[in-house]
Amino acid sequence: MSEIHMPRLSDTMEEGVISTWVKKVGDKVSSGDVLVEIETDKAVMEYEAYEDGYLVKQTASEGDTVAIGEVIGIIGDSPDAVPEESGGSDAPAAEEKAAEPEERAESEEEPAEATSSAPAEPTAPAGDADGPRPRTSPLARRLAKEYGLDITKVQGSGPKGRIVRADIEAAAKDGYAAQDVPAAEEKAAPSAPTKAPAAQSFDDGRDSEELKTSNVRKVIARRLTESKQTVPHFYLRRAIDAEALKAFRAQINEQLSSTGVKISFNDLIVKACATALKLHPAVNTSWVEDKLIQHHRVNVGVAVAVDAGLVVPVLHDTDKATLSEISTRTRDLAGKARDNKLKPQEMSGGTFSVSNLGMFGVDSFSAVINPPEAAILAVGAMRPEPTVVDGEVQVRNRISLELSVDHRAVDGAVGAAFLKDLAEILEEPMRIIL
Repeated sequence: MSEIHMPRLSDTMEEGVISTWVKKVGDKVSSGDVLVEIETDKAVMEYEAYEDGYLVKQTASEGDTVAIGEVIGIIGDSPDAVPEESGGSDAPAAEEKAAEPEERAESEEEPAEATSSAPAEPTAPAGDADGPRPRTSPLARRLAKEYGLDITKVQGSGPKGRIVRADIEAAAKDGYAAQDVPAAEEKAAPSAPTKAPAAQSFDDGRDSEELKTSNVRKVIARRLTESKQTVPHFYLRRAIDAEALKAFRAQINEQLSSTGVKISFNDLIVKACATALKLHPAVNTSWVEDKLIQHHRVNVGVAVAVDAGLVVPVLHDTDKATLSEISTRTRDLAGKARDNKLKPQEMSGGTFSVSNLGMFGVDSFSAVINPPEAAILAVGAMRPEPTVVDGEVQVRNRISLELSVDHRAVDGAVGAAFLKDLAEILEEPMRIIL
């Protein structure tokens, strides 16, 4: 018998949702077969078997949310094998003592990045001098803290009474609240939660309802909040004359007409950014835990809008790719993003990002940095504007660029020099391919 654990399928994943069981109980399983499709914080991904056997039990059903490391199924040697009761989250007390302390788990909102298979999720200590503590997951403890709940008053629905995320959310919805109870009274308090007095309800006139929130949307919200709260942004703005860029694109697409490849303005901008990053390696950096990290590969992320929010697939080694390769890879990745089929490696390793809202008619905007990258370029729409050329007013196509920069990693003058060269490359677009 071997247990199937919820894997860590992305660097920001804390839990996964069982989307579809591809293999049913009793099915023969071979190494490499897709067992289950899992919705992560970024996409729906396939999880493959690592050994031969038979799927004899599914401990999590389709639609269930499961923390990393929890058991979701069991593989046996024969279809009639009877699985023993899974230890999964019910490790012996000695193993629990060796697990991460509760105080540390509560203070760390992001799990450590996995370098191999994900370890079983740590549980809270079995007890202390003040009496037994409830079995909880780190995610449940963090959510309880955010909701202002006393987790000892929440009834757990997991194995052996373990408190999981669903219990915290249910308690918050029902109106349970943390209470300051003296230690002597707390020991005598019943284990069942005590409902706080309900606030007087009234019609606020908005006719509102709570919508189902995907894992992708939750992670977007958390990462953007962290970016604005922890990354000191500064912004540099510059408009470019796009006449030469427009003519250059038309010429290239005419030459590529027989290949079926079509170069977009965004493809040209992405390639120009890669060229400028090679000229200014100081921008191709990250500030991580009081250390400045220099990246020697240029991997440009391209923001793609999907139904669940915004994802940023990454074009690895963008500086070495041709315009045709950038065009083809960008469209392939964008299609996968919309179908929730992006692989973890296709969303990881970015060193710089481009966000283009010009196709929506947006003139200019300020983009939020995608940590741990040091900068992101916001691209607005191409607009015909009156422009002074050689002392005469002419109507010229122009594009607004705005660079958001992490001031911890990049100084103002360095960012300005990068944007200056980027603008000049776009205004002399032959430099993009030379």
